[in-house]
Amino acid sequence: MNPRFGPAGRPDSFASMGYKKTEQLPEYLQKFGLNAFEYQFGRGVRYTGEALRRFGEKAAQAGIALSVHAPYYISLSSVEEEKRRNSITYIADSAKAARLMGADRIVVHSGSCGKIPREEALSLAQDTLAGALRTLDELGLGDITLCPETMGKLNQLGDFGEVLRLCEADERLLPCIDFGHLNARTFGGIRGREDYARILDEMENRLGRERASRFHAHFSKIEYTEKGGEKLHLTFADTVFGPDFEPLMELVAKRGLAPRFICESAGTQAEDARQMMDAWAANRTTD
Repeated sequence: MNPRFGPAGRPDSFASMGYKKTEQLPEYLQKFGLNAFEYQFGRGVRYTGEALRRFGEKAAQAGIALSVHAPYYISLSSVEEEKRRNSITYIADSAKAARLMGADRIVVHSGSCGKIPREEALSLAQDTLAGALRTLDELGLGDITLCPETMGKLNQLGDFGEVLRLCEADERLLPCIDFGHLNARTFGGIRGREDYARILDEMENRLGRERASRFHAHFSKIEYTEKGGEKLHLTFADTVFGPDFEPLMELVAKRGLAPRFICESAGTQAEDARQMMDAWAANRTTD
């Protein structure tokens, strides 16, 4: 298996190239040679079933693997039980939409720590995720993978270790490693090949080779502050903030890993995803 690359949502060039409808996205992505796409339900799971089915059919024909981003306001770690129950409902709604289009992964935010200890927030999130898995099983949607995401702000639950602990609870969970978020919350802590290697090694040590080889990933350069972490998504043209993608692409190629990379650059996510794909291909070795 090879890694896959694609954008999150509609890049700016989608409209500038003359496209208008969501079902045209697969054709657009093919022009870049991309083979993944993340459908955004960040502000709520609202859709027309027939439109999602048509989109999914065109994506399948184009060989594009689909994932879904669940609503941003999900809070697995809320101290309010009602909010945690609602979060399970939002995940289930995302899964129903994912099934309609043939998406196999759902990216989920963990929530914040608020005024409670991080360990307590993590425990609440673990319990909510377990409830979400049970609900998906009951709905016949248990084959759809949930991907807890590493987060970029310091007050959010979801540093690298916390996401791995969430995923250790069930083998069906797969981490969404957002390298821009990790870099932002460590104030530029991803500086090169060794830092990426430590992340990949730790993931394999904690989750095993099979899951660690096919992890979900978000990538973008992100401006950050030393007070709160993540501030603003940038493009690969930025030369001030990181992280750089080239060392990671080299490692993924040399280790024979097959993650799914979703680029979240600010408007140039298709173009930047193609840069990542080209860098991986340049380092790929064939027997």
